[in-house]
Amino acid sequence: MEITSKNQIIDYFFSGCKADLLIGVENEKFLFREKDQQRVNYSDIKKVLNLYSEKYKWEKIFENENLIGLKLGGKSITLEPGNQIELSGDKYKNIHGICSESYDFHSKLNEICKELKLKTIAVGHDPYSQLSDVPNNPKQRYEIMTREMPKNGKQSLNMMYQTSGTQINIDYSSEEDFKKKFKAISFLIPITIGVFANSAISENKPSGYLSLRSKVWQETARGGLPEIFLEDMDFEKYADFAINFPLLFLKKNNLYTSANGKKFKDFMEGKIENTKSLPNLDDLELHLSTIFTENRLKKYIEIRSLDACEWDCHCAGPAFLIGLIYGNLESTISIINKWKKEDVLNAYIEAPKKGLNTIINNKKILDWLRIFYDISKNGLEKRKELNKTKRDESIFLNNIKQILDDKKTKADKSLEN
Repeated sequence: MEITSKNQIIDYFFSGCKADLLIGVENEKFLFREKDQQRVNYSDIKKVLNLYSEKYKWEKIFENENLIGLKLGGKSITLEPGNQIELSGDKYKNIHGICSESYDFHSKLNEICKELKLKTIAVGHDPYSQLSDVPNNPKQRYEIMTREMPKNGKQSLNMMYQTSGTQINIDYSSEEDFKKKFKAISFLIPITIGVFANSAISENKPSGYLSLRSKVWQETARGGLPEIFLEDMDFEKYADFAINFPLLFLKKNNLYTSANGKKFKDFMEGKIENTKSLPNLDDLELHLSTIFTENRLKKYIEIRSLDACEWDCHCAGPAFLIGLIYGNLESTISIINKWKKEDVLNAYIEAPKKGLNTIINNKKILDWLRIFYDISKNGLEKRKELNKTKRDESIFLNNIKQILDDKKTKADKSLEN
């Protein structure tokens, strides 16, 4: 199906409305060689993927003749530009399923890494390597991104090769439900940056930021927190946003080519010189996946503002947000509706450096966290999603409680060691 009108894109977003709201999480890790603390190269990562496939019966994914990932059911393991390894998990009804899946993956990955004399580190920014020392891999899209992204964002290569994050994917039941959730998430972006800051070290020394990853993403092409996201976004407005957003590349016959700064609107109108075809559904989905804002819309909402972290906090981010967005949305909305978008945008810029001390609406993020912790905990308890021992999802907020008790994030603590 050719996509030639905005209404087709709006209909695409409507097709994402679901009665049963699920949760998905994607998380990234750095891999290093134990002997010299160097980031793994493509040869190393192929060994990891081959061994993982052999041991656990995951299907291999190839691009041309290059092994670039694995898949099993609704899950996949893929490579980021600097050979960061990413689990894109299955969809689950609750955080218990999310955490069980993540624990299983990380346990198996660590076992394989031990066998290959590698180690994993889950932080938001590579703490050791210089950008120039990070090996790449042969995925086609990354070759074009490496060439094109720095033209409009000075930290774009750092973003690609030096950062790792956690992404939470949530559903919406209607356009009205989407509007509320997207606005709440957009206003909460500075909170998630400050609370889950975990990238204070770069090149073996303090970076000057608690979430260097977030600072890097703020200075990346195609990224940021657009002001329009803090307004009453709906499917038509997001369609307009996407249509007028520059294409990163085109993909035809499994080959990626540069779009030379053209917008998706130009593609829809047949104004792309190096292709005679009009965009189809695959082209639309590829384009939506190259909008690198802090949150974005596909057939679900993606929250992309959290630094990667180890197991002790890995489930806390998804649990915290699910409690606020699925469990207690109206209470969350009632608070953020009192905030000025200018304050949120200022806090967004300041949060990577100031962390819990960032001010929003005359309160520190630490103080807001106390309020949102209670709202989230109540929301998770109301959901009554129980594990085998009859405990609800609020058990995963222990890491948030620790932050409140200590008044320190993982980034703060890393600077004390």
